[in-house]
Amino acid sequence: MNNCIRQSVILVAMVFTACFTAAADDEPYLYILGVVQDAAYPQAGCYQPHCLPGWEDARRRRGATALALIDPVTDRKFIFEATPNFPAQLYQLEIEAPSDVFELAGIFLTHAHIGHYAGLMFLGHEAMGASNVPVYAMPRMNEYLKSNGPWSQLVKFGNIALHPLQYGQEVRLSELLVTPFAVPHRDEYSETVGYRIEGPNKTAVFIPDINRWSEWDRDIAELVKSVDYALIDATFYADGELPGRDMSQILHPFVTDSMEVFADFSRADRAKVWFIHMNHTNPLLNAESEQSRFVKSEGFNIAVEETKLPL
Repeated sequence: MNNCIRQSVILVAMVFTACFTAAADDEPYLYILGVVQDAAYPQAGCYQPHCLPGWEDARRRRGATALALIDPVTDRKFIFEATPNFPAQLYQLEIEAPSDVFELAGIFLTHAHIGHYAGLMFLGHEAMGASNVPVYAMPRMNEYLKSNGPWSQLVKFGNIALHPLQYGQEVRLSELLVTPFAVPHRDEYSETVGYRIEGPNKTAVFIPDINRWSEWDRDIAELVKSVDYALIDATFYADGELPGRDMSQILHPFVTDSMEVFADFSRADRAKVWFIHMNHTNPLLNAESEQSRFVKSEGFNIAVEETKLPL
């Protein structure tokens, strides 16, 4: 999103959290690869004070939202979202789950906005020249990839193999289950889904890019309570974050709104919430910001790269 906000605070965490909880050697787990909105941090064309640290120091750059699912039992790994930061995120995943042990067995897509599928281009013959990487997507998303270049070339050349999904129909990955479900969002080119991810011991929902809660036809509070981890859209922290923009026309739920929806949660249920998909203007990208400290003091989590969530 192209609006920049003048802030003196650096909106980037100086130190990443290495992990949330250590997973057992034979236990599948989620591994966070990226946490920023589609355009990452710093955003192209932003030269305001809050973006400059990212341009001046590559160590402070952060990628678009992506999640890995790693299964040591079957020696397979999966990625949720193929972002423009795919090369770096694939390397990050290589360090965590090396290819000589773990097969890249699939990529799950939520929808056709650039931060969620554009990374597929790196599988093509100009780059990796991959062979039949399974790509799981809903019917409209599948048709979009098959019918529009350059994505159709990936299908034609056999770089990817499309695996169609259906709402509510689980995909069984050995002991793991992945189930897509409809979420409200801008659906210009494809439908948009979230995923329920079920392991042998714990479950998660991944809903990184959605419209405000008032547009949902299901109880989000009950959805969060029904799982162990809920990775939830936190694109903007609060109204007024984009000067000069009427943010009522931007349909993402504000973090402040989500916290209000979850205000009656017990401490244990609040700890299930992991805010993710933060715009480059979002103060939650700075772990030392007043807003980050407040969110954490209220018992919620802010997603950071390299976090492990055992399943």
